[in-house]
Order: sequence, then C-alpha cells, then structure tokens
Amino acid sequence: MQIKKAITKSLLITLPLGLPYQIVCAQKTAVKMDTSSVENIAAKVRNLTKHAGYFNFYYDEKNGKIYLEVDKLGTEFLYYNSLSDGVGSGGPERGQASAAIAKFIKAGPKILLVEPNYSFRAMTENKDEQKAVENAFAQSVIWAFTPIASEGGKILIDLTPFIIRDSQKIANRVGQNNLPGLNIGEGKSSSATYHFDESRSAIYMENTKNFPKNTEFEAIITFTGGSTASSRWGGGPGIAPDPNAVTVKMHQSFVELPDDGYKPRKFDPRSGFNMFSYMDFAASMKEPVLKRFTRRQRLQKKDPNAVLSEPVKPIIYYVDRGAPELIKKALIEGGGWWNQAFEAAGYKNAFQIKELPEGADPMDIRYNIVNWINRTGIPRAYSTGMSHIDPRTGEIIKGVVTLGADRHRQDYLIAEGLLQNYEDGKPVSEAMEKFALARIRQLSAHEIGHTLGLYHNFTSSTKDRASVMDYPFPRFSMDKQGNINVSDAYAAGIGAWDKRAIIWGYQDFPEGTNEDDALNKTMQETLAQGHIFIPDIGGYVHPIANQWDEGVNAVDELERILKVRAEVLKKFSEKAIPSGAPMATLEEVLVPMYLLHRYQIEAAAKSIGGLYFTHALKNDGQTVTKLIEPNEQWNAFNTLLKN
Repeated sequence: MQIKKAITKSLLITLPLGLPYQIVCAQKTAVKMDTSSVENIAAKVRNLTKHAGYFNFYYDEKNGKIYLEVDKLGTEFLYYNSLSDGVGSGGPERGQASAAIAKFIKAGPKILLVEPNYSFRAMTENKDEQKAVENAFAQSVIWAFTPIASEGGKILIDLTPFIIRDSQKIANRVGQNNLPGLNIGEGKSSSATYHFDESRSAIYMENTKNFPKNTEFEAIITFTGGSTASSRWGGGPGIAPDPNAVTVKMHQSFVELPDDGYKPRKFDPRSGFNMFSYMDFAASMKEPVLKRFTRRQRLQKKDPNAVLSEPVKPIIYYVDRGAPELIKKALIEGGGWWNQAFEAAGYKNAFQIKELPEGADPMDIRYNIVNWINRTGIPRAYSTGMSHIDPRTGEIIKGVVTLGADRHRQDYLIAEGLLQNYEDGKPVSEAMEKFALARIRQLSAHEIGHTLGLYHNFTSSTKDRASVMDYPFPRFSMDKQGNINVSDAYAAGIGAWDKRAIIWGYQDFPEGTNEDDALNKTMQETLAQGHIFIPDIGGYVHPIANQWDEGVNAVDELERILKVRAEVLKKFSEKAIPSGAPMATLEEVLVPMYLLHRYQIEAAAKSIGGLYFTHALKNDGQTVTKLIEPNEQWNAFNTLLKN
C-alpha cells in the first residue's frame, strides 16, 4: 500500500486494501499579520544565544527566558512531555509521560497551541462530512501566546511560562497518602497540599537542546506547601530533604511527526496485541464505525521477498546507565531474547538492546528506554511498560520501560526461604543470586514486550511457559530427601507464544500479498499449535488464565506446592538469614514461605464454578465457551479443603 501525502489542510483519504489511514498536514502558506505593534525578530534576539533546530529558539540568560521562533503555523507535530526526576516511593516517577499531536495557529492577536481531536474522524474526501465531524467534537487549546516579534512568515513568542509549569500535573499527587513520612496517626488525614512555586522554578538549560527533527525543553519545578503534619513528621527519604519544598525536573518536546511510510495493520483480538482505534463517521452502514488497528513499532525488511532479511531500520532499546552492573547485564540479556522472536518473523538483527550512550538523554523521544527506578517504602516492587504512539496511525514511536529497583531483592528473599543455606563456616551458595538474576532477565523481556505492543497472556504457564508476557511463578523441585532445586526457576529465552505473536504482528509480506489472507493463515497456524490468548480479562473466572501460577493443571500443582511448603516450613530455621542478621528478620523470610501457595490457591479456585472461553471469531474453529467438568470442580474443591 502506497500512502500519498496530503498537501492541503485536513485532507482525509481512504487507502486501498480496506485500510483507512489519515494524514493531516497543514498547507504551508505565508502568514500575513499586523507587525506594527511588534519588534523585528532580529532586533529582539540580537544579544541572545540562538539554538537552531526543528523550532529555532533563543535563550535570554539574564532574564531566564526562552523565545521560540514559530515558522510552521498550522503544521502538526508531536508534543511530548515527561517527568525527568521522580518524586519517589510510589509518587510520580521518572519516565512517566504523555504524547499528543499539536499545532500552532493564529487567532486574532494571539498564537494558540492546539491539540486536534483524532478520536473522531471522517475518512472521506467529502469536505462537508469532514467539517461536520470536526464541528461535533471539541479540540483543546493548551496554551496561548502573544507575539513579541515577527519577520517574514516567522513569529517570536515567549515560551517560558509554558516550559516553567506543572506540565505533568503532579501537584495534587505529591502529598498523597502512599508517600512515607506523612502518616500522622490513626483517623487523621496524611495528605499534604502542594502548589507549584514559580519563584523556585527555572529553565534547566543542560537538557534544553535543539536538533533537526526535535526541539527539547526542560525545567526545574518546585512544589511548596505541604501540611503541618508533613513539616512536623519529616518528609522521609521518599519525598525530599525538606518536605515543604519538593523539586523535580520536567521535560517537554516538539517533535517532527513520522513520515507516511508506516503501514497500519488490522487488529485481531486473538493476536495478543493492544488495540488502536478511532471513530470513522464516514463509514458506510455496512462497515463498523469503530476502526481498529494494532499498536506496534515500525519495522520493514530491506528485502521483503527474502525468508530472512535485515530491517530497513532496527528496533533499538537502551538500558539505564544507572542500573547496577550485574542487573544491567541481566536486563540486556533478557531484553535481547526478543531478537529470537523477530528472527522467527523473518528478520535478521531487527531487535537490539544496549546500554544508553553517555550523554544521551533518556527523555529524548528518539530512544526506546529501560529505566531503573529506585524506591523506598513500597510494599511490592512493580514495573511497567508504556508506549507512546502516533495518534494518527497507532504506530509506537517510543517505548518506556520502568523497572522497580527492588524486584531482584524480592526474588532473593524467596530463594533464601526455599534454600536456607546460610550455614556457619560454609560459603553462601550462588544459587540465590542466579535465581534473582534469572527473574530480572524475564522481567526485562516482559516489560519490553508491552512496549512492542503486546498484552499479558496468562495461559502460557499451562503450555510450558510459552510466553514472557505471563506473570511467572518460580519453578522449583524437591527430591526425596526434601532438598529444593531452583536451577530452573525462570525460563531462559523467548517463548513459543511470543514468537507466534511477533510473526503475526511484525512479519513483512512480499509485494502483491493479500495481507488479510496471510494474517488469517498465520493465526490459524497459531491456533493449530494450541495457543490461546487470555489476558487480565480472565479475572476470577477462566480456569487456566492465572497470574503467578505454574504447571499444566492448577489443582495438581497446588497439591505439589503444598508438599514443598510443608517441608520448607518443617525445616525452617536460622539458616534462612545470614550470620549477624537480627533474629527478628526471620519473619521477613518466613512470610513468603508461609504464603508460598497463595497464588496457586487462587488458580485452583477458578475451577469451581469457572468458565473456559476464548476470543473466538465466527467460524475460526475455536471453542467459544465451555463449562468445567464436574469431576474437575470436585477435585479442586477437595484439594482446597486441605489448606
């Protein structure tokens, strides 16, 4: 499919093969405006430092101001804003971000920064239909500027107030109850009220840069206030040294939109991918109004006819330089597993992962990034994989992985309880460290998978750990003497389901191929191999879609884990903690052993009154729904009574 670039404002086109696409490009015309009340740009910026790039800007160091030269009125670009520094401990975290399409327009004496509404469209060349949809739904004017100089078709504006503000809207979350140091007693509110303080905020020029296709701004933002309680009780290590002044950095970018070379792919609920959608009010009554496509990154073969080809441009991820060396190595190894899946889809060296180069900015939208986030006071380490997309097409243009820095410590704790090998006079086994690092590799692959467009698949544990997109429970075995073996705790390498998902979502077809037919064939092959996709929607109903479970049969696995748990608790002793540790810390190791079976209990319980189902399409051959056999339900019931 060849996408023709639109050359007039809001031109909407329908493409061949039934794949609608929209590109909105402003017509580049000279902007005439009254210049009698504004200075000439050259005169205004004569003594200022110029930073040339996508949008030229000038820095006034004396007054701490940024002046932006707007030379692309009406041209849409990607507006990206992110949090460079986290508040800490469950509050707003480094890497959180949002992206939207924006454009500068002139309205009377003002320059407005507008976000168009891409959720509702009219995919037609009929301008009246387009206008009807445009008039039916609101846009967003996110800022207004007064021109201070002009020259030719260029307009100079003071961008400083736009940069120095709470662009991430975190003021109300800084003092929430989940942050340490703000608990003032039972029955009393622990929330603190914070406000943006402009007097303690400024442009941060170290990360304010310009490039040919992206213009980057950063500001130091301070929030002040808090409550009497926060001042009295201290901010704790999770907020700031002075809890009445919380300072972070916020980053904002103006980025040239991707070119029109991306080819959208239809959405299939069986594929494991996330959906991108919009409403097309120009669709005929024979078609759905909701248009659905697959969220994925751009990838093309150099030679689409080759069975195995290098990509035109590889997908590259960069790992946070601040991660400890052992962890960083594991993150790179685990993330690199995805290249196995892309090889299965016909690519050579299409997926790469490496350490972020020194001096590179992880907030730069050009980098897919794996952040290592340090926290304190959080009861459970958590991680996320987010994607920022082109709102026109669903193309993923930046993946942001956020990994909690205490995840490996949790797994190390589990290994301490299972192995209990702190014996006086004997070296500590390396098995616990290997156990924890194996989990980090799997975690890296899992969260990167989300940023490639994939959702959870909680059925893969029943098919020999077929996907890193499952929540894995560590696999361990016990011999007749009661010794625990954790050498196979977590899978090494990408899973069979992951390969099938990437083949469906990323394979590049030779010219002349009917893509719909080829994708349907791929899906039928996946189903024939016994793979099914059930994400979180399995909830408390689906008998084989479970988080943190293990084994083909949930009830049989519960029986096995109960035997292991009983042996571990029987032998539990001071060997579970290192020499010199307070005896009270035995409790920390005991708790995960005592609750070793808790997730498997939940998995087994779903066989009582649960319902098997699939994301079946009409005539695809899958079982749509199926009741659980009575004998399976009774087996689950009797096993649960043993707890």
